[in-house]
Amino acid sequence: MSRIVIDNAAVSTVDGNGTEYANGHVVVEHGVITAVGAGPAPLAEHTSEYIDAHGCLVTPGLVNTHHHLYQWATRGLAQQENLFGWLVELYPIWARLDASVTHAAASAGLAWLARTGCTTAADHHYVYPRTGGDQLDAVISAARRIGVRLHAVRGSMDRGESQGGLPPDDVVEDTDAALAATEAAIDTYHDTSFDAQIRIAVGPCSPFSVSERLMREAAELARHKGVRLHTHLAETVEEEQKCLAELGCTPLEYADSLGWLGEDVWFAHGIHFSDSEITRLGASGTGVAHCPSSNARVGAGTCRVTDLLGAGAPVGLGADGAASNEGGGLGDELRQALYLARLRGGPAALTARQSLWLGTMGGARCLGRAHEIGSIEVGKLADLAVWRIDGLGHAGIADPVAALVFASVPPLARLLVGGRSVVVDSELRTAGEDELAGDLRSASRQLRAHLEVAG
Repeated sequence: MSRIVIDNAAVSTVDGNGTEYANGHVVVEHGVITAVGAGPAPLAEHTSEYIDAHGCLVTPGLVNTHHHLYQWATRGLAQQENLFGWLVELYPIWARLDASVTHAAASAGLAWLARTGCTTAADHHYVYPRTGGDQLDAVISAARRIGVRLHAVRGSMDRGESQGGLPPDDVVEDTDAALAATEAAIDTYHDTSFDAQIRIAVGPCSPFSVSERLMREAAELARHKGVRLHTHLAETVEEEQKCLAELGCTPLEYADSLGWLGEDVWFAHGIHFSDSEITRLGASGTGVAHCPSSNARVGAGTCRVTDLLGAGAPVGLGADGAASNEGGGLGDELRQALYLARLRGGPAALTARQSLWLGTMGGARCLGRAHEIGSIEVGKLADLAVWRIDGLGHAGIADPVAALVFASVPPLARLLVGGRSVVVDSELRTAGEDELAGDLRSASRQLRAHLEVAG
């Protein structure tokens, strides 16, 4: 892996100037980008691998800012429910999770993310059944198995049905235990190095499943430990109504009162914000993970992406859990984000290049890694997607970025994570896809069996 040359490709760097090359090259040495530019790559005496990428577009690897990988084992359920109804139907099933099911689901989900151009994923895991084993390690070991970067958000819930929350009591944790487990996760797994594969964030699930104390003390813990904060916020009208009825304020006002705004925070969804709240998000540097397919699936609404960007708020893309986005890929979200923005604001609301920015640099900003990933620049990590755009699905589209965003997700000629090939010619190289699919089928059957017994 000492020197890799990608040559003869269109290159969209997504750098601060939007630099693109109709025919260019990228050179990688020891997992880091050492050259990018127009024309053929500079000659060198030693090259470990030469990739002739004629007919391809090279972009930064996509960054998924919000996911629930365990949900890959529960796809296709609650098909006509809004968010609250969907959760009520699925929580009893998720209460049966064990570490083997979660590992199988996470492995399959990360493999599919890689197959759709994703090199970094943030996974928000907040369900910890009492007999479920080591849930967080099950997800982290899956990331190591597949070879993508993972921001493991150690989620938590301590407000069950008996306390006015949404989840059943048997899937919530004691507040002190949740905080202690979160701190232990940081101490055990969080890697601050430049090329870290695993980082930890703190993530109480949502205002309707978490106590005020847990929200407040989780923020204090994250800042004491120097890690980032994540939660669901302003996803549905029902959430806002519940917050107004119980607390007399909107979800964002509530989060703000608890210290949950700042450059170290990113919220999932962020659909129902007022104009003044969007201004507040931008001024504070608080990020938003936009999950267009999932939001559409449960009829939650459309994030005001253009307004958030105009206010200066970091915005990234998220696939969200596969139980509310059965497609589960990130490449698809480039087009979904573009289309939903235009449904809301007209055909000029979002461009193809802005959509690509959301899926790369926008995500890197949300995760606090803009100096490491998200663009193709010398000194950054070699997390790269090489999309083949000369086939039947894309041939004839002169603009390569338009081919990527407007058309179907192109096949991957190569996906590199730190210079390591994770996908080659649309084939996962780090694990067997048949084995992953078989493990996922078994995990899904196991959970469905519990459902049938319960019924």
